[in-house]
Amino acid sequence: MAAGSKLSPFGHAIAGTGGAMFALTCTYPLDIIKTRMQVRSRSSASSTDPNVYQSTTDAVQKIIKTEGISGLYAGLFSGLLGTASQNFAYFYWYTFLRSGYINKLPAGATISTIMELLLGAGAGALAQIFTIPVAVVTTRQQTMPLGERMDLKSTAMEIVQEEGWTGLWKGLKPSLVLVINPAITYGMYSRIQELVLKAFKRKDMTPGLVFLVGALAKTLATVVTYPYIMAKVRLQWKPSKKDAETHKPYNGAIDVLRRVFEKEGFKGWYTGMQAQISKAVISQALLFMVKDQLEKYTIVLFALLARQKHNKVM
Repeated sequence: MAAGSKLSPFGHAIAGTGGAMFALTCTYPLDIIKTRMQVRSRSSASSTDPNVYQSTTDAVQKIIKTEGISGLYAGLFSGLLGTASQNFAYFYWYTFLRSGYINKLPAGATISTIMELLLGAGAGALAQIFTIPVAVVTTRQQTMPLGERMDLKSTAMEIVQEEGWTGLWKGLKPSLVLVINPAITYGMYSRIQELVLKAFKRKDMTPGLVFLVGALAKTLATVVTYPYIMAKVRLQWKPSKKDAETHKPYNGAIDVLRRVFEKEGFKGWYTGMQAQISKAVISQALLFMVKDQLEKYTIVLFALLARQKHNKVM
């Protein structure tokens, strides 16, 4: 977007964060479903077990039956907090790193696909290191039974009491590996966007084109990285009091993948993928659409603030 280049990294971060929070609010029930399906094995469970979901539809029905509509939004506040902090950090660092690299390029040169991926990975790693504690708390809130669920502060304190402060960074290693997900997403988005603009001979993307390009880019990233997404969630998950009696703690992401494969085969690595892709595609497309509009409004807002400041000085 031509206008987007006029924004500072801070402006891009604001627009990206607003878009991400809007997208999560719209798709949060799918986030709950995919997270619970990722941590609960279906191999030995009956279709009537209220704690195990056979499909997205089955999950919605069982959650509403046992917890009510509010069950589909368990941990929403911490989810929004985590999304806001992570996306703000990601968009800020991505724009900052990308702008710095572009400024060093010769006139007329463009960023290669490899460099787009590296810049995205660097921004994603920085964002994960600072924001993963909120993600750990959110995962706990989403997967705990209704009677054992606590608020954000209490959940965080319980993690610290049981596992020490490092418990809030549980799953950091696979999270750092998964920075390839947004790297692929944003790298592919930028490249596909360029091709689309050239093909349609346009200077700006329409909301419809933004939606389609964002959906395609996120689908590709999700399919490639899903097994590790599942492994990360299982590392952050705490079994209920009932399941804790038979559950053996995981020793890293590789151990998760090995044990899931032994019990369920390759399909176990992709449990909940339907909900994950639906959520990822819809949320990413919404994010790009809203971010695109927010960037335009942010430019206007910053211009008005700058003019007001200038008038006061005069």
